Amino acid sequence: MAAKADWVAVDWGTSNLRVWGMDEAGRPVFERLADRGMARLAPGEFPFVLADLLADLLADAGAMGALDVLVCGMAGARQGWVEAPYLDLPADLGALGRASVPAPAPGQSFRVRIVPGVCRREAGREDVMRGEETQLLGVSVLRPGFAGLVLKAGTHSKWARLEGARLIDFSTAMTGELFEAASAHTVLRHSVGGEVMGPLTEEGIAAGLEAGLERPDLLTTLMFRARAAALVSERGPDWCSGYLSGLLVGAEVAGHRDEIGMGPVPVLGAERLTRLYRAALKRIGVETQPVEATEATLAGLAAVHKQIYATR
Repeated sequence: MAAKADWVAVDWGTSNLRVWGMDEAGRPVFERLADRGMARLAPGEFPFVLADLLADLLADAGAMGALDVLVCGMAGARQGWVEAPYLDLPADLGALGRASVPAPAPGQSFRVRIVPGVCRREAGREDVMRGEETQLLGVSVLRPGFAGLVLKAGTHSKWARLEGARLIDFSTAMTGELFEAASAHTVLRHSVGGEVMGPLTEEGIAAGLEAGLERPDLLTTLMFRARAAALVSERGPDWCSGYLSGLLVGAEVAGHRDEIGMGPVPVLGAERLTRLYRAALKRIGVETQPVEATEATLAGLAAVHKQIYATR
């Protein structure tokens, strides 16, 4: 039986789905996970997937009326449940609630609204985000008055400049996806073989960070070292995997060096990945502050929920 929830928060990613029951104060009372991300669903399947995850909660709700559900992430993409049009930069994240869109859920006992993403339309600098805007709003809630650069580490990392709840600018780096593609679908697969952990992983990461930070302009040349080091110096997959990961992150950080300043830079994402980015930033003298990604997501969704329902 589900714990009592006043509303439901959802982060619907490309691969996975995370659902939280939330109390009146915006605190989670339960969490559920499923591998039913946007890429695995047709638009008409979304309400049924959600209904399955919330079946016990919906049954307990009974005659209390329709349950409010607030969704961020890829459910609002063009290929998702229903498209939630982008806000344009610079974006007031305090307006995410007003810009959210209802999603069809025929026959279901819940009401759904989907949070929009943010885009830059400037020719030659086009960029988009979905889901991260909610986490960035969460950062502004967790760090009141913060102004500066925020780094969301992930498959597609986001470098975002915040002024309170105002998103001034951002850029995306496909570093995580490049690691996955290079280690699985290029000659490097013979040396790296994916994300491999071992006794020499940290040594490889350190070598890669140093190379990427010093010569980001030679990235494609330095990537081949992961293959050559295996052949000539008998480096194992743990060293090669660490080297490639450190190299790509180091080159990404070096490419943003001019906009970083001296920090401190809030960094959020998976724990191992944020450690890697924080190590790279430390090497160039930048202080960082870890932010728990789930905490930022929930703080952002709670803030959007308050924007929508404050007058009810």
